[in-house]
Amino acid sequence: MPARRERLLSVSLALAATSALVAAAARCGGDGYDPLAAAAARAALPGNPEASIPPVCYAATAGGANGCWTCHTTGFGPNTLADFDLQRTYSFSDAARKNPWTNLLEDLSAAAARTSDAEILEYIREDNYAPLRKALRALSERRDYPGYVPDLDLGAGFDEEGFARDGSGFRAVRYKPFPGSFWPTNGGAGDVFLRLPAVFREDTSGAPSREVYKLNLALLEAAIASPSALPREGEAAPAAAPAAGREVEPVSELLAGVDLDGDGALEPAVTRVVRLPARYAGGAAGVPVRPWIYPRGAELLHSVRYLDPDHPALLAARMKELRYARKVDEPDDWAIARAYEREAEEKEEGRPPFHAGGPEVGLRNAFGWQIQAFIEDEQGRLRLQTAEEHRACMGCHGAVGVTVDHTFSLARKVPGAAGWRHQDLRGMPDVPQAGHAEPEVLTYLRRAGGGDDYRANTEMLARFFPGGALDEAAVRRAAPGGDRDLVYLVAPSRERALLLDKAYRALVRAQRFEAGREVVLGPAPGILRAVEGESTGLGEAERVYLDGRLHLAW
Repeated sequence: MPARRERLLSVSLALAATSALVAAAARCGGDGYDPLAAAAARAALPGNPEASIPPVCYAATAGGANGCWTCHTTGFGPNTLADFDLQRTYSFSDAARKNPWTNLLEDLSAAAARTSDAEILEYIREDNYAPLRKALRALSERRDYPGYVPDLDLGAGFDEEGFARDGSGFRAVRYKPFPGSFWPTNGGAGDVFLRLPAVFREDTSGAPSREVYKLNLALLEAAIASPSALPREGEAAPAAAPAAGREVEPVSELLAGVDLDGDGALEPAVTRVVRLPARYAGGAAGVPVRPWIYPRGAELLHSVRYLDPDHPALLAARMKELRYARKVDEPDDWAIARAYEREAEEKEEGRPPFHAGGPEVGLRNAFGWQIQAFIEDEQGRLRLQTAEEHRACMGCHGAVGVTVDHTFSLARKVPGAAGWRHQDLRGMPDVPQAGHAEPEVLTYLRRAGGGDDYRANTEMLARFFPGGALDEAAVRRAAPGGDRDLVYLVAPSRERALLLDKAYRALVRAQRFEAGREVVLGPAPGILRAVEGESTGLGEAERVYLDGRLHLAW
């Protein structure tokens, strides 16, 4: 289908779905809680066409401070996007040169101070997820709402293997947070849950089978989280060695029908995959296993939460956001490469990114992922994000070189059984990125010159940059074999955690997320108000790095 015709069709579908959203919102009754109302009210507003450019792209790089390398790097595997030149140049359209994320330029300390510790603790310990489920389920039963209805019962919890006790098929993923903004010390705490379609959870007769599901999840883990391409069935495998392949939880080679660990025998329980089968197992025996690609129908559910300093994992009950992604299409390698070419062509022509869909069903990127998200309203209830707010999700999930199939979490999963449980940084070491010799957090602190891209995290500066110089020995204490862990490196003090919570609560009350949803405490001189010129200065300073990887060397 010609590109113009395809775009017009997508716009027509989005407009039709928006009409349904408005009608559904109008009919929502009861307690007055309408998760769709804000998106419906702003359906006709164009908003920022460049909202997919994240706030960190407006970080000042003075003195060679470089946090850009974490996202913009050489392409890897099917992700052929080599965007490391964005470390050197501000490749922005004219419309994007003025920083739209003005919330970052505000000092929210005074607003935070007006909230007591007791008040914020009471607020963050309230559950706003269950009411969202209830409201959306009611809309869905009336067949007015076509979007995602959260079907994971968090209250029911997870068993000792990380499976949701509600039978939904979701499984908790424990992973190393992406460097910078996603560290708890910068306000980013969250968890991730993965689900594969029903056929991946069934044996060949169609009966539910946990063992088949565990095997298929292990194969997906090996396909996504292995830093190097594993040989496929029929190809020569490397000699079995402790460092070869991917560590997984115990799974059956008998079910797989393939010698996964390369020892020449089929065994009932192996814990390493050095060779991928051609296809998944059980009811999914017709689905190919593709390195660094999720199968169609895979789902990821991700909550972004307030920080609870008294919770062992720092995760508060209250969610700032709930994000859902589903792989609705599985393009082949040619289609993926062509999608990157189209994106480059549109950028060259000065056209802003376009994403099919709308808030009520989510936006779709060019690589098969459909993404839908919810955020707090002024009362703290989760609501559907507007079209503009949804666009803010799309840059990181479709237009950066570091991702693995345009996602982040599973590629950074703690290997094996220890990675199949609810998120918890305790006991997690600061391992290097794949291909690196030095721990990841240490590398980031060296290159960024602080604990965040803006060098605004004064607590991290005081803790690890005494006198302005990085204390590498202190940071190395959390490396493998050291006496500390990631909590020591990237968890905030109780005082900072509560200040971050209070500052974000001020943003929620203002409901100006089009101006950003990140907070900094105090003035942040490392944020650009506008982009002048083309060069970041990093090329001239010889501070451009081509080695950023999502994968980790566990």
